[in-house]
Amino acid sequence: MTDTNWAGNVRWSARTRHRPTSLDELRRLVAGADRVRAVGTGHSFNRLGDTAGAQIALAGLPPTVALDPDRGTVTVAAGLRYGDLATTLQDRGYALANLASLPHISVAGSVATATHGSGVGNRNLAAAVAALELVTADGDLLTVDRADPRFAGLVVNLGALGVVTRLTLDVVETFEVRQYVRLGLPREALAEALGAAYSVSVFTGWRSERLDQVWIKQDADQPPPAADWLDTVPAETPQHPVPGMSPEHCTAQLGEPGPWHERLPHFRLGFTPSSGDELQSEWHVPRADAAAALAALDPVAERIAAVLQICELRTVAADELWLSPNFRRDTLAVHFTWIGDPVAVAPVLAEVERRLAPFAPRPHWGKLFDRDPAAAYPRHADFAALLREFDPAGKFRTEELDRYFPRD
Repeated sequence: MTDTNWAGNVRWSARTRHRPTSLDELRRLVAGADRVRAVGTGHSFNRLGDTAGAQIALAGLPPTVALDPDRGTVTVAAGLRYGDLATTLQDRGYALANLASLPHISVAGSVATATHGSGVGNRNLAAAVAALELVTADGDLLTVDRADPRFAGLVVNLGALGVVTRLTLDVVETFEVRQYVRLGLPREALAEALGAAYSVSVFTGWRSERLDQVWIKQDADQPPPAADWLDTVPAETPQHPVPGMSPEHCTAQLGEPGPWHERLPHFRLGFTPSSGDELQSEWHVPRADAAAALAALDPVAERIAAVLQICELRTVAADELWLSPNFRRDTLAVHFTWIGDPVAVAPVLAEVERRLAPFAPRPHWGKLFDRDPAAAYPRHADFAALLREFDPAGKFRTEELDRYFPRD
């Protein structure tokens, strides 16, 4: 276990740190702690998961993967990385409908923060959860599924309701994908580009009137983009989203077919995606407001570019999960990978939030943001009630969580 998050901008405050190797050991640790938080792969950029008590890493639990073809589900250990789960599913002829850009992140951590991939028809990763098992504050083991009326509030839980130990996810039959990269997308063609394939990501450095790159991840049996597709040009060599970085860590491009788990992410499992010397923020706005939201940022484009590595634009389909940024609305996710300088980034981040405010932006729970999320999440009060029900003594609470869900 490391003493910082992946990016190194958060140093953990835990008094004790544990890596249990069995469910019984985990239950004893939770029951005996006054304050406790679970940690996955640490790909979070704020202190929502920090604690002054006991920190528990889930990666030491048995990495179980139990496929149920009859029900179309797979039940997995919470600490398993998506890339490892995907490899196992592929070997058995199955797939997940969606993956995030990084295969290195843990299943439980991704679900707890409503992490997502891209695609106008693709919901975030948490929407695939059919059931979950968690250790509650007193060490008991609870299993809930979609039949439970609280389920939509329990899935994206911010680690605040207990320690999730296993999740059951919907699966589909395996499929193949081709990935193409196009350069120089006119801004007015953004909406059409985002809806042009199974999964699409658009990258911009905010330094040009045109958007820099379009990563098109399409079904392998579809024809390639036309030579003059949306007035762009094809990339003749593999690309990295961040200018100047080597593409060797990226998934195969140039239309080479491959299985879903080797194309939907941007980065390959066997490589570290970047140095980690970065900060990240992301806000979800209604997809119908995409053009207006981006136009609102245009006056500060130079300020953004000065502290930016890259900005990624993606779409995510609506779901019913209470703390999902995509709750009951299709969204455009505006993601910023900043330079690793908190002092330089902070005022620009605040200005971006201010300019997006008219569009009711919902922040990604695992990224940096200042805005109080209460007004943006219609079921905020319902989740606060779950906090009181599941954790009346505040065992899983943190200072940052108290900011977003004040105690009574």
